[in-house]
Amino acid sequence: MNDGLVNREDLERKQESSLSPEEHLLVREGDIAYNMMRMWQGAFGLATNAGMVSPAYVVLVSNESVAPLFASYLFKTNRVLHLFWAYSHGLTEDRLRLYFDDFSKIPVTIPDLQEQGKIGEILATWDKALKVAKRLLENSRQQKLALMQNLLTGNKRITDFNGPWQVRYLGDLFSERVETGFISLPLLSITREAGVIPREDVSEKDVSSGDKSNYRRICPGDIGYNTMRMWQGISALSNLEGIVSPAYTIVTPNDQIQGRFAAHLFKHLPMVFQFYRYSQGLVSDTWNLSYRDFSSIKVKIPSVPEQKAIADILDGAENSVQIVEGLILRLENEKRALMQQLLTGKRRVHLPASEAARA
Repeated sequence: MNDGLVNREDLERKQESSLSPEEHLLVREGDIAYNMMRMWQGAFGLATNAGMVSPAYVVLVSNESVAPLFASYLFKTNRVLHLFWAYSHGLTEDRLRLYFDDFSKIPVTIPDLQEQGKIGEILATWDKALKVAKRLLENSRQQKLALMQNLLTGNKRITDFNGPWQVRYLGDLFSERVETGFISLPLLSITREAGVIPREDVSEKDVSSGDKSNYRRICPGDIGYNTMRMWQGISALSNLEGIVSPAYTIVTPNDQIQGRFAAHLFKHLPMVFQFYRYSQGLVSDTWNLSYRDFSSIKVKIPSVPEQKAIADILDGAENSVQIVEGLILRLENEKRALMQQLLTGKRRVHLPASEAARA
């Protein structure tokens, strides 16, 4: 829904069609095609070139009163999406359909064609900036993955470090922290992307019990992991002191392992695969990695000074990723606010005198 119209061969999940070309609908550049069953979720796209779509779609051809690019942005606003839902027919949401006859009855307020064109140009400029930023983010992530693969395996060594790497059990490097009863400490959550954060910063509703007496204390420098999802890479190094659900296991590094190095190591795919191998349970929903199983996993690590040097490099790569992620978030928020203003008439576009006269 976020990508609009794309070539079918570009889809990761290949879709075969039994329909002949004659049974498909022709789409020309500037047309808008929408999925009748999912238009209320924003499933539509503006065609940038000619092609064919399934007859499950409706193809809209704009007249001289509306600019297609403007319409494609208007269709993404919350108010218009709500109208698409309201005008759709069906007993349940998975059966809702927006037929063209109903679509054509939806009331919208639009400016003149010249102002529509300017609004479309402005918002398209924001989309171009977002596209560049997302490409930069993908590059930053790939660079970080390459660094992890080289530095965490010893494939590439940092200058001035040439000592041998040692094979150790995680149990020789970490002890388990099982401290309960610290109910006055703040409630924290351990997330895959954001790390250890205050529970109120998590969007999901708090469904934890009122009794926190069995919640586990976590301290700065500890690594917490989701006992049932460590095989999915759910772990993080903590910079905070607080308590977490007993569904987490808390481990404390000793002086032979650098915490920041270990946090990166635990995100490395070959390491995550080891967590998967050592997790116990009949089905994936019940797999868990207890501290006993965690402690029996072998790792190959360099000296502590080299660990710190590797962690510094990977921290820098992660900071670069986070900077671009923050940029994208700001651009998306600013674009959303601009759409709300421009597409509702709260903020008007000033046309040059020559264009205003033609309008």
